[in-house]
Parts: sequence; structure tokens; C-alpha cells
Amino acid sequence: MKRISTFIMVFACAYASAQNINDVLRYSTENTLGTARFQAMGGAFGALGGDLSSLNVNPAGSAVFNYSQFTVSGSNYNVSNDALFGNNTRNTDINSIELNQVGGVFVFKSSDSPWKKIALAFNYDMVQNFDNEFSVSGNTTQGIDNYFLNFAQGQTLSNLRVQQGELIEDAYLDIGSSLGFGAQQAFLGFQAGLIEPTEDVDNNTSYFSNAEYTNVNQQYLQSVTGYNSKFTLNFAGQYQENLYLGASLNFHSLVYDKFTRLDENGYNADSPVQFTDFDNFLHTEGYGFSFSLGGIAKLNDNIRVGGSYQSPTWYELTDDTAQRINSNLAEPDIDFIDFGILNLFEEYRIKTPAKLTGSVAVVFGKDGLLSFDYGYQDMSQAELRPTTDPSFASENEFIANQLGPVNTYRLGGEFRIDEVSLRAGYKYEESPYENGDIIGDLTGFSGGIGYNFGGSRLDLAFSRSEQDINTLLFESGINSTAMINRINTNVTLGYTLKF
Repeated sequence: MKRISTFIMVFACAYASAQNINDVLRYSTENTLGTARFQAMGGAFGALGGDLSSLNVNPAGSAVFNYSQFTVSGSNYNVSNDALFGNNTRNTDINSIELNQVGGVFVFKSSDSPWKKIALAFNYDMVQNFDNEFSVSGNTTQGIDNYFLNFAQGQTLSNLRVQQGELIEDAYLDIGSSLGFGAQQAFLGFQAGLIEPTEDVDNNTSYFSNAEYTNVNQQYLQSVTGYNSKFTLNFAGQYQENLYLGASLNFHSLVYDKFTRLDENGYNADSPVQFTDFDNFLHTEGYGFSFSLGGIAKLNDNIRVGGSYQSPTWYELTDDTAQRINSNLAEPDIDFIDFGILNLFEEYRIKTPAKLTGSVAVVFGKDGLLSFDYGYQDMSQAELRPTTDPSFASENEFIANQLGPVNTYRLGGEFRIDEVSLRAGYKYEESPYENGDIIGDLTGFSGGIGYNFGGSRLDLAFSRSEQDINTLLFESGINSTAMINRINTNVTLGYTLKF
């Protein structure tokens, strides 16, 4: 998307619609992506190791490798959303193809040391694919005028006017920079003709809507692209015959783009406002750091146990936003406020909660295995930073009250017939909200097959997860929601070369 950078101002404060609980949840969640073998077994690798994506669960897993190897994996992602709004349900289906995993491990063996093996590994994993889209259409009693009225009440009318000799786009940016997001939204609503002052005097602070309706028709689209990736540097070792220890440094990189479009009509025939179009664009990018520690112990020839600690991830993020609006009452030059006019925000930080994982696996020699992982992450400990920012402090209090512990259960199995491996997995992840009506529990299952050529291996996996999500169309002034049943389906092909 081409953007003009002539009119750029820096906001001095956070604002409700871009830096909030939704960002914390978005960047605290990691899907079960990775190698085809890892996905086919539901990601239950905490006590197994021997797979490059197992480093996401337990960094001791690289010491389980007997040979150096390289693995590359590509996935086809499919997201299907059934979105209910009012009495209408609309399905949206999108596909994307990504190279989601690349990594290698180097194994060094020793015959005259208690450390039998040392492993050095590197791995790139896409831990979250943000590509997603849904649309809804239906009647509601809450028009977009309520959004602007919510921000306008209490704002001085003189602040919402374009000053003599000032361009409308300059006024829009200046208000955002000096007075904040709320005043800027009130300015948009006023310039678009959706709201009017109760008195036409500069010190007026009360407003009413120009839109008259019993209910209105809304068509809403939300389209998201982006990713959260992790590059891991890992060191692990095998001590004696039965103990594996490891540590990883993780370097995160993310890009998130969200576009929303609202088309509203169906007002009363004598309503001054007859149509409204309102579009928003958010771009977020940044980087993060985390580390992990873990161990795996062989209790006997068949049973292994594992435990790991995943530190918080500390993200450094920047946002920029753009908007455009129109109506039949809008000022003639309203089109100069478009996606070429950017609001840039100061860098902010997010700390995601630490995670603990306990694992157990039963290995049946060369015939196969069963593995189980349990993960615990207290989402109420997530934070927007700096915590000294008043808006972040209040949002962190809201996060602490709304979110709670997330328990995750993963089960995987593998059955080998000569050179062929048959795999299956199951995952259950609790809602991060204390109130599960906002985001429901996630359930998923998976399966796959692999063929060992001796010096190399080819793996294929299929995974499917399902979750219900109650999404606000706008985060202020309107409580209209879309109830979404989201199904993610991944097909992954991986190739492993031993050397």
C-alpha cells in the first residue's frame, strides 16, 4: 500500500483502539505450527525432543538428536470464519502458503566425557500466522454515530473546527498530536456531518447526532495480514545416559496489518445523514526477546519426563494508523484525510507472561511412542509498558481483572511400520478470559504420515483447530459484536536431511 509521508505527527499518548488487551492476547499466543512431524503429533514433544520445533516446548530436545540434520517445512494455511451478526451468518474463507520452518542441528559426540553429546541448533519458526478475514452484514440499533458521540461529549467545539488558512488533513493530525485520539475521532465525526453541537459557540461541549433511525444496515469487513516469527539459537547436552539439559535464546519479529471497512445506510427517509463510510488501517511492527530452559530425564528404557520454563517475551512495538470517512453531509475536502495521512505513535512495550510445561512420554522401542504435555500460563500477568503511562496503568488493571490462567493439554502418538510412521495428535487450550463467552476454549486434532529414506525423511501433516470468538466491531461507543466460529486448517509438508 503506497503511503504519503508528508503529513506525519507523533501522538504523545496511547489510545484505546490500538494498544490494549487485544494486543496482549495477540502476541502472547503461539499456534502449534512448526515441522510436519511436530504438527501431526499436536506439538506434544516436551519429553521427546529430536525435532527442531520441539525447541519451542523444551530446549533440551536438541540433545536427543543422534545425528546432525537440516529440516525445512512449508504450510498451506486455511482460515474459515462463520460470522453471526444479528440474524445473518456469513462465511469467509482464505488461504495462504508460507515457508514456516527452517532449521538445523549439529551434534558432537564424546566417548571420554560424562557429557556424551553436545548439540548446537538454530531454527526459524512462524509461531503465529495472522492472515485472517471476516465480514458481516445486518441490521442493528447502534449506528456509527454513537462511536463519534462517545468521543465528542466534553470536547470543546473550537478544537473540532478547521482554523482559517489550515488544511483539513493538517488539522486532523494536529488535533491527534496535541489533544489525543478521542478528540481526533470527534473531529472526524464533526467534519463528516454525523454529529452537531447543541450550541454553535466555541466553548460548546455537548453534541447530538444528525443520523435518525430505528435501526440501520451495516456491512463490515475486517482483513488482517502478518506474522509473528521466532529465530532460536539453542545449546543442549546429554549428561551420562539419562539426562538432557538445554537452553535457548529466542529472537522474535512481528508484522501486523489490520484493515476495517464499515458501510452504513438504511436511515429514516427524513434523516439528514443517508449514508456513512468509515475505514481504518493499523500497522504494527516490532521485535522481541525471550529465553527458555529445560530438561529431559530417561527414567528407564520406556519412560521419559521433561520440564521447561519459557520466560516472558519482551516486545518493542510501534504503531501507525490511518483513517478515512465520508457521508452525504461531509465537508467537501474530507477526502484529503485518507490512508496517505499517517498517525505515528511512540514506541511501546508488551511483556507476555512466562510459561511452564511439564511432559511425560512412553517410548515403545522402535514400534512407536505416546507423549503428553501440560502447559500453564497466567495471562493476567501480561503488561503494557511503560506502566507509568496512565492509560497503560488502567489497561493493565483491566487485563489483570479480565484474564486468568490458561491450561493447555497436548497429546501425541506415533506408530511405526518399517520405514513408515503414522501420527496423530490432540490439543485443548482453555480460554484466556475469566469469562469464556468472549473467547472460547480451543480444541484441535491432527494427523500425519512420514517416510524414512535412511539419510532423509519426508513428512506430511494435517491439523485442524476450532474456537468461538465474540468480536467487538468497534471498541468504543458501540457494543455491537460478531460471534465468530473460527476453524484453522493447516497442511504441512516437511523434508529432513541427515548429515
